[in-house]
Amino acid sequence: MSLRIYICCKQVPDVAMPFQIKEGRLVTDGLNYILNAYDASSVEEALVLKEQHGAHITLVLIGPDKAKEALRKGLAMGADDAVHLNDSAFDGSDSHAAARALAKFFADKEFDFILTGKQSQDMDMGLTGGILAHHLDLPYVTNAVGLEADPSAKKVTVKRQGDDGQEMIDVPFPCLVTCSNDMNDPRIPSLKGIMSSKKKPLELIALGDLGMDASEVGSSGSPTSLVSWAEPDQRQPGQKFEGDADELVNTLMDKLTNDAKVI
Repeated sequence: MSLRIYICCKQVPDVAMPFQIKEGRLVTDGLNYILNAYDASSVEEALVLKEQHGAHITLVLIGPDKAKEALRKGLAMGADDAVHLNDSAFDGSDSHAAARALAKFFADKEFDFILTGKQSQDMDMGLTGGILAHHLDLPYVTNAVGLEADPSAKKVTVKRQGDDGQEMIDVPFPCLVTCSNDMNDPRIPSLKGIMSSKKKPLELIALGDLGMDASEVGSSGSPTSLVSWAEPDQRQPGQKFEGDADELVNTLMDKLTNDAKVI
């Protein structure tokens, strides 16, 4: 019994590149865009399960024309096909609007589980997976660092990083799991994989195909909005104190109490 796996992906700016912010806006000219690292880990884990049990892996992405490159990367890694939700109406969608559109897509689909990255490298909000699970009424687990599927028992065992250590959780099919980028090291596509990815099915879906109105997505369908971008505050240099133990303790307590005001 092979698995049916969907993976929700996102194309993001390459965070290894330098960024520029002008007048509260991110300068996008010249930025390189890549497959979100957390989503790449999801693809890799699905491919491992495919090698173990057999699986059909479909990638799903919301984004403009250029986001097709991220789908091709996942297909070159070994995914079977892809779906591109491409419509200008999606521009400006927050996590809620994106999850609403994805829920419409999945409403009539059959699957064993959906994988998503636990967050995206550009916004780091980590909300879309949970909201999508809510819309689809699916059990879900976050921050997975390992997966073991049991197709005969119709369940997946998720190893997740919790506050007090790693946890093992059994989740029945169908379900949704969000994946950490600490899960694995995604494979680099081979030349054969890159060439074959160009022949794999990539379906284009517009907003109207989902039976949705423009007011449900984009900025008009998003309860949150990005106000502005800003550089993080520069970290102040540390201070070094010398003296005997009693003097150092008194100095430290004074600094923590009167300067830092944390005591």
